Amino acid sequence: MRDLDDLRPADAVRALVVTGDPDARVLQTAFAFFVATDFAIRSVGSGDVELTGWPGAGLVLTLVTTVLAVLVPWERLRPGLVAVLPVVDIAALGAVRLDPEGSAAGILVVIPALWLGRQLGRRGAVVAVVAVVLLTALPSMIVLGEDPLAVSRALLITVVAGWSALAIAYGLERIRCERDAAEQRGRELAEALGRIEEHQRAAQAIFDAVDVGLVLLDRDGAYRDFNRRHAEFLQRAYPDGHQGLAGQTGLVYDADGATPLTPVETPTARATAGEEFEDCRIWVGQDPIDRRALSVSARSLRGTEGTFEGAALAYKDVTELMRAMAIKDDFVAMVSHELRTPLTSIAGYVEMLQDRPDLPDGVAGQLQVVDRNAHRLLRLISDLLDSAQHAAGPVPLVRRPCDLAAVVRDAAEAAAPAARSAGLALELDLPDELPCVVDAFRVAQVVDNLVSNAVKYTPGGGTVRVHLDADPTHVRIAVTDTGVGIAPADRDRLFTRFFRSRDAEDRSIQGVGLGLSIARSIVEAHGGRIEVESQVGVGSTFRVRLPLAT
Repeated sequence: MRDLDDLRPADAVRALVVTGDPDARVLQTAFAFFVATDFAIRSVGSGDVELTGWPGAGLVLTLVTTVLAVLVPWERLRPGLVAVLPVVDIAALGAVRLDPEGSAAGILVVIPALWLGRQLGRRGAVVAVVAVVLLTALPSMIVLGEDPLAVSRALLITVVAGWSALAIAYGLERIRCERDAAEQRGRELAEALGRIEEHQRAAQAIFDAVDVGLVLLDRDGAYRDFNRRHAEFLQRAYPDGHQGLAGQTGLVYDADGATPLTPVETPTARATAGEEFEDCRIWVGQDPIDRRALSVSARSLRGTEGTFEGAALAYKDVTELMRAMAIKDDFVAMVSHELRTPLTSIAGYVEMLQDRPDLPDGVAGQLQVVDRNAHRLLRLISDLLDSAQHAAGPVPLVRRPCDLAAVVRDAAEAAAPAARSAGLALELDLPDELPCVVDAFRVAQVVDNLVSNAVKYTPGGGTVRVHLDADPTHVRIAVTDTGVGIAPADRDRLFTRFFRSRDAEDRSIQGVGLGLSIARSIVEAHGGRIEVESQVGVGSTFRVRLPLAT
């Protein structure tokens, strides 16, 4: 228990404002201090202070109440019983105000009124008003008279007491409500944080468990996070350590496995620049025997207003797939090469036989069947060889000045017999001459593939049209047909090797799905692009755009 010397009037303010039960000792001591101060000031000022009548009784009652407040353990008694003290203080003030010389101590009724409001809430305001009326206002009017000044003072002191008690009661009630709401929000926030942490742990477990390297970059290319799988890739690509920034050079190579990537060519640098891509093939590692091939995809992270906030990248190990594809390409190239020589010999001897004038009846037709199928096999083998060569690297080109119009015309007219046999009209819309620097053999191969496809997929009575023109920077080749068209689901895979549409399989159209893949490789090797527009049941248009070099 604190000594009386340790109790200061300022403690009364804290006892009234803070939540929890008020300290009776602090409040009562502050009240007694102010009452004693009133007596001291009046004694010094007038020298004639009544201490034997009612004012003295009020002072004695105040001192007795203060001693009780200090000595009695009110916190251990029944809650609310301590409200007796402020009621006694109001009675003491009523006695002090009966001094015939007058006293300003009536204003001190605010302290017990606030105390009652603080202790009992709204009921305390009612108790304060009743106590002031019965113990202060009425005794004052009875003893000192009912003149207007006395009545005014009685009413005002009652109003001030009730208003003070009610104000602190409402204020504390609001504080308690806000505190309870804050505590509830705190509990809800703690529960939400617990759930978030649980989800984060689950996400981190999944993040580390997937067999794909995952990386999250900020807008400046700094690594914000990456999983355990990607840490393995970083160790292989950067054995001397990685600084956690996009665009670092290390043991990282292009899809050919031999060309080191420059800083701007690395997937992380491209993603930091805002580029999005799929299946970017790279190799990481020093030793060609145990290096790994990775397929990288990137997506940008955008803010609410579309601003670039970073990027997410996924690294998938495709080493076994790449090696299997290389083995397959080597096998296809070897078999195709071995088959081409005997087939070329067969086709040559068939042509020699067809030139003989002494063939028996019916043999000429049979030789035509042999010749047609031999050339079909030769074409298939050439496509297989070209496909294997293109998969191994960029298409080798031999660019020479040529008349592109003549190249396109010759390639298109080579398909004229097949078009006539299918009952199709072959239309050519070409300039008389178009000088250009390209690989004429490869461009003819593109036109031959496009026109052959148009003839195969166009029913009898239709039209195949070949168009060629140029602008100041590019030449444009377009092959349009009135065929069956291409379903939207097939367009994304149309230029993939060995892909055949469902319609081609349903109609038993011959082919292995290499022509368009080869055409795209040749066009891209020239620095151009190939596009397709198609509508099912209406037809298709393949457009080739090549840089014009004259």
